[in-house]
Amino acid sequence: MSTCAAPAGSPCRTGKGKVAIQYHTARFRLVPQLAKTLNVPTPPVRKPGSAWVELPRPRNEGAEPAGHVRLGYARASTARQSLDTQLDSLTEAGVTRIFSEKISTRATRRPELDKAVALAREIRASGAAVTLVVHEHKRLGRGIDLATLAEELKASDVGLEFLTGELKGSHDPSGVVFTVLAALSGMEREYVRDRTLEGHESARKRGKTIGGAGVTDDDMLSMALHLRDQEMSLRDIAKRLVITTGTKKGQHPSPATVMRMLREYDEKVATVASV
Repeated sequence: MSTCAAPAGSPCRTGKGKVAIQYHTARFRLVPQLAKTLNVPTPPVRKPGSAWVELPRPRNEGAEPAGHVRLGYARASTARQSLDTQLDSLTEAGVTRIFSEKISTRATRRPELDKAVALAREIRASGAAVTLVVHEHKRLGRGIDLATLAEELKASDVGLEFLTGELKGSHDPSGVVFTVLAALSGMEREYVRDRTLEGHESARKRGKTIGGAGVTDDDMLSMALHLRDQEMSLRDIAKRLVITTGTKKGQHPSPATVMRMLREYDEKVATVASV
């Protein structure tokens, strides 16, 4: 019989408090049927030789949640946009803690959102009910991204609530209404984007300038081509160019402006060469 002092059914530990390589199954031999019916899953964080740390105990199925925690998430797409409206709305909704960041929904990772979801799961695992509260669904995501995140929250038994917008209220991600509205929000964004691009293309064909008055000229283009031949980056090229006309006279053009100017030049050269 093993001398392991760990309670029956828990991963065994060595005398120095380390996780054992395998269970001391001899402790279960007094009841032979346990060898077939007992199933004690070992969490992934348990590794042979690692220090023993007590993990949150799994909650009993059907048990009533011990309390309710409301976590908030606020997001703006750019640094210039203000979060004040969202923060005020979340505070009025009784949110316990707010995670906020200024980042586009196109970013593959949103650190503050990841922290909010991780904390929500941790609190729910401890037995308390948790709801992630967002000012509007567009702050959380659109289309497939929104539906996917909502499903992940549902799998962790974390509630989801929007304070305003088309999806205002608490939602069940597995419901048909939520799925349809989430998909429509993604389609709306694509529709607006396509219409904007079509308008820009139509304006260019008529010789109109998109995005305000132009700041480039032939002299700037010649210098940019010369610097590009020296294999300089767009940022370095922009630092060496100066706007000579308009309200931005004396300033440097942005790297995006330089990239657009060079791209349009390359397209014209390619068109002439193909004729």
